[in-house]
Amino acid sequence: MTDAEEDNPQIAARKVKLAALRQAGINPYPNGFRPAWSLARIFHDHDPVTDAAALEQVHVSAAGRVMLLRSFGKLTFATLQDASGRLQIAVQRDTVGAEFYNEVFRKVEVGDHLGVEGHLFRTRTNELTLRATRVRLLTKSVRPLPEKFHGLEDRETRYRRRYVDLIVNPEVRELFRLRSRIIRHIRGFLEDRGYLEVETPMMHPIPGGATARPFVTHHNALGVDLYLRVAPELYLKRLIVGGFERVFEINRNFRNEGLSVRHNPEFTMLEFYQAYADYHDLMDLTEELLAGVVREVTGGGARVIHQGREIDFTPPWPRLTLAEALVRHAGADAQRMTERAYLEELLRRLGGEPRAGADAGALLLEAFELGAEARLIQPTFIMDYPVSVSPLSRRSDSRPEVAERFELFIGGWEVANAFSELNDPADQAARFRGQVAAKAAGDDEAMHFDADYIRALEYGMPPTAGEGIGIDRLVMLLTDAAAIRDVLLFPQMRPEGGE
Repeated sequence: MTDAEEDNPQIAARKVKLAALRQAGINPYPNGFRPAWSLARIFHDHDPVTDAAALEQVHVSAAGRVMLLRSFGKLTFATLQDASGRLQIAVQRDTVGAEFYNEVFRKVEVGDHLGVEGHLFRTRTNELTLRATRVRLLTKSVRPLPEKFHGLEDRETRYRRRYVDLIVNPEVRELFRLRSRIIRHIRGFLEDRGYLEVETPMMHPIPGGATARPFVTHHNALGVDLYLRVAPELYLKRLIVGGFERVFEINRNFRNEGLSVRHNPEFTMLEFYQAYADYHDLMDLTEELLAGVVREVTGGGARVIHQGREIDFTPPWPRLTLAEALVRHAGADAQRMTERAYLEELLRRLGGEPRAGADAGALLLEAFELGAEARLIQPTFIMDYPVSVSPLSRRSDSRPEVAERFELFIGGWEVANAFSELNDPADQAARFRGQVAAKAAGDDEAMHFDADYIRALEYGMPPTAGEGIGIDRLVMLLTDAAAIRDVLLFPQMRPEGGE
């Protein structure tokens, strides 16, 4: 708590009331009240009832946080909020007792939790209300909530104090309920198709499965460094080797990278793998999966609005190669897409600078990222990446320099990455050695050599296709969120007061 907060007169006044309650022998934090009704259920069952006498016969018990107080001397109206909704209560001195009303209830403030029992009635304005016959203070709030008419508007504070954001902004609670529905739909879709949900390690002896800089920790008992996983890929493919032919995991990845509107160092990924399939099969599956998620979100529609742009998820979606996307969106010369000199020229024209030692495949990818990626608003599969930038992907049989890989772009963002898996242990070992050389040359994101994974491939992995989908970015697109921090309950933040 900062000095300014310590000096807040409202906090000081609440602490005085808290001390007075304790001195009077009242526990301000009891745990014995059990509400029999949610506020939403009260409305669902009884708001349609118009007969006043019938309502008076309904006895309910409920609990919630006080969000509004209006006192009229011997009568106080309060608005309670629980996880399901809000309900007005009426507390009358003569009903609950003068001593309780004056000595306890008068100390109740916005933010406190109450347990209430009583009967239903309607006010003169026809509002369904709970007339309290018994009230119990369940939690005394020491900190005041933000101003009732202004809410919690500062985004930085909202992210840091999500618990307050959730209290005062109902639309934020709804966003995270919708996030849960999206994940539940994805899980059900895969399980219905025979996929087994699994859990793989979060701490790895060797970081692998993606080109990314890992977080490093140390295990004291074993005396070894471990890495928070950048991807579960290599463990999931070990399970394919072991005989599980369809597996998936929805869990966290950790990448030691910067913060941005689309990046958080801790994020949620869906990864799934299917034996006897290739990347074309997964394009079909992805269209079906995400179109179904959109129907779940919209109530049956195929379109969503994200930041003022309509996105149509109706299949089929365009399927372009990297080169075709550059020709279409950046005016590139289709006949020169394999020429290193031309790709360097193109990259400079698009505002980039060729990296020393980058091969033609890496230059092609960098040009695509600058010249085409942001223009892919409607769902679009970008296919056939160079092998040099796809160290875990199977080579095309007809074009050995090309990997059987796609990435899905929506709203100008990469949302999914997939490929026919490389199951040739000799080829994979050679690619790992190339990654090790790149790391020695200064590429912090290059992969390590994973000898155990090569050993697993030597036992034989069937033809397989696998995919990763960024859950956070998908939720952003489907909830009209502008930044990834809007869809994470507790996003990573700089320390308070830090530069």
